[in-house]
Amino acid sequence: MQADNPGTDVIIVGAGAAGLMCAIEAGKRKRSVLILDHSPNAGRKIRASGGGRCNFTNINLSSDNYLSNNPHFCKSALSRLSPNDFIRMLEKHGIGYYEKEDGQMFCKSGSKEILLMLQSECKASGVKTLFNCNIENIKKTERYIISTDKGIFESKSLVIATGGLSYPNLGATDIGHRVARQFGLNVISARPALAPLSFGQADRKAFSELAGVSINAVVQCNNKAFRGSVLFTYRGLSGPAILQISSYWNKGDTISINLLPDMDAHELLLSKRQSRMEMKNLLSKHLPARFAERWSEIHLPSKPLCQFNERELSRAAESLQNWEICPDGIEGYKTAEVTRGGVETDELSSKTMEAKKAPGLYFAGEVIDVTGQLGGYNLHWAWASGFVAGQYV
Repeated sequence: MQADNPGTDVIIVGAGAAGLMCAIEAGKRKRSVLILDHSPNAGRKIRASGGGRCNFTNINLSSDNYLSNNPHFCKSALSRLSPNDFIRMLEKHGIGYYEKEDGQMFCKSGSKEILLMLQSECKASGVKTLFNCNIENIKKTERYIISTDKGIFESKSLVIATGGLSYPNLGATDIGHRVARQFGLNVISARPALAPLSFGQADRKAFSELAGVSINAVVQCNNKAFRGSVLFTYRGLSGPAILQISSYWNKGDTISINLLPDMDAHELLLSKRQSRMEMKNLLSKHLPARFAERWSEIHLPSKPLCQFNERELSRAAESLQNWEICPDGIEGYKTAEVTRGGVETDELSSKTMEAKKAPGLYFAGEVIDVTGQLGGYNLHWAWASGFVAGQYV
């Protein structure tokens, strides 16, 4: 059967951050490019990023901000498209930006401006797009043949930039993982990442009434620590510090929370040892009152501070700076920012993103086993890996 696009050099499946960046670079090299996407329009996750402001990169970026079975894999791509390189692209299009905190870069006028920039660059490079197009089958002869509900398309190179499983309401699917397996590539089991952690039954009963309370704390697990807001929900814990640690947490692990990271809790309690003030009243000066009261009810007898002996105060101080919780699980893809796992990096060239077992087949973005921390790192990985693939397709 004759293809509906004879002569196309590159087909990219996925019109997200990685796919659009790959298309731009391939088009600049005079490759004929067709993007196929099952969604009605491009960049749906880009639109949602940063609450609509698009946290597009982080100026403090390094490979240390990424989690992968091969921590060195991302280094090549990150070195070839830096945060400043992407910022120059914004400046070329007159898009304003600002640094929020910890190097996080946001778009002043909203994520729509970045999406329009990418679409403009695609148009200038002659890239064609086809939306509401569902992939039915992919096979390889001399070229890649992609059967869809909109026709049959073929190309010399095929790029899978379909993202991960997070945000299913925006159309996320596992098609990228299925294509990888079809061509003999190993896929690291996927799981939600940058997601809230859920309480076990006892902790949910104890703390669900604190929903909405937020504490600035340091959260640790598996030799990783993050400082930021810890937000109580009806189901468990959320907030930036929890989302960060969730990528490093595994079922059965305990997380440790330092509730008073800016002071020595032992010294604080000893300084009030002669006081008739109750513990909850002292703690409410440094922690939200609702939390201070509930935490004190669970951990300490109700009596004035002057009636605590030194051992009791030491135990209380230790609990305040090393409050241990064993979450029951991690919430699902509906609330997860990204997906951990994906196409195993050993199956791909870090220089080109091409599959070693399938010449002409490339992967880019979240579909690969490279997961960034919160703060613009995942979008930058999408830009960088798409940019690299676009140099070689």
